[in-house]
Amino acid sequence: MSFKHGGNIKEFAKNIGCRVDEVIDLSSNINFVKPQIDIDFNSLDISAYPNYDTLKESIAKNYKIKTNQLELFNGASTAIYSLFGQLDLKECSLYAPLYLEYKKSAILHGYKINYINRFTDIYHEIKENSLVVFVNPSTPDGEFYNLYPLLKKWIDKNATILIDESFLDFTPFESATNYINGYNKLYIIKSMTKFYSSAGIRVGAIISNSQNIKNIQKREPLWKISQFDSAYIQSSLRDKQFNQHSTVINNKNRDRVIELLEKSRYIEKVYPSFANFVLVRLKDIEAQKFQQKLIPYKIMIRDCSNFDFLDSSFVRIAIKDDLAIDRLREALCESFI
Repeated sequence: MSFKHGGNIKEFAKNIGCRVDEVIDLSSNINFVKPQIDIDFNSLDISAYPNYDTLKESIAKNYKIKTNQLELFNGASTAIYSLFGQLDLKECSLYAPLYLEYKKSAILHGYKINYINRFTDIYHEIKENSLVVFVNPSTPDGEFYNLYPLLKKWIDKNATILIDESFLDFTPFESATNYINGYNKLYIIKSMTKFYSSAGIRVGAIISNSQNIKNIQKREPLWKISQFDSAYIQSSLRDKQFNQHSTVINNKNRDRVIELLEKSRYIEKVYPSFANFVLVRLKDIEAQKFQQKLIPYKIMIRDCSNFDFLDSSFVRIAIKDDLAIDRLREALCESFI
């Protein structure tokens, strides 16, 4: 099983013989809309060890929680590995397809994995006292699920619940953080990378009740995030117009992409999405061949065949700017007649 992700733009450019800045990267699910950054990084004082108090306050205010209900990490992936390592559990249920680092982390930490196909069998039974992992909105399709019926089932089984909300900021829906004080085995993963257009800035968080956070902090190093990471995210959160601006543009461009894809005779289905990407099921062509047809237009997409319950007929296409959409339209019109 391959654990490769989308977004290796340098390798793609090298393989097709072009510059990186010529590539239309539709494989990466990083927000193409960027916040206004109001700081000069050259003026940052990096002579002292970082202090995360103001960063925690900014993130806590953004997600309407208390600062003692979150712990910061060097990205959401680091948070995943840390939590899997700290939980004293033997089995986990992964609602798949989902972000591949969950499977990788579960294997690394010796969990017995129960794969649940959320497309066809979402109410499949889970083991008591196990870990359940659900990404919402989901990857690689971007669907948002009302988890209340599942939460009741999981709680009845005394499960430890991990909900990944890395893409929730793209949606109008409420967070499961509302439940953290009502059930003491609930953890929420947040990524600041995706929505705030900062793959190179590594800030993620685990949100849970204050006692769980204290337990996590006992086994974490003091310094995990640089002053640059902290300053960037705080500046992003100060841009009060960004959320609305990003939502409007992403929704408009997602509608354009879906309309464009649905006209292609090689597209069997475009899955509903609330995120900044769409999952596509192809027909009469496999993902690798589909990608090859896009190479003359320097377009890179995400082959989804390495996700559980998907195969070589699935690709993910990220929502990007007008130039990218126009290039995709050109490619579909000229190469897929």
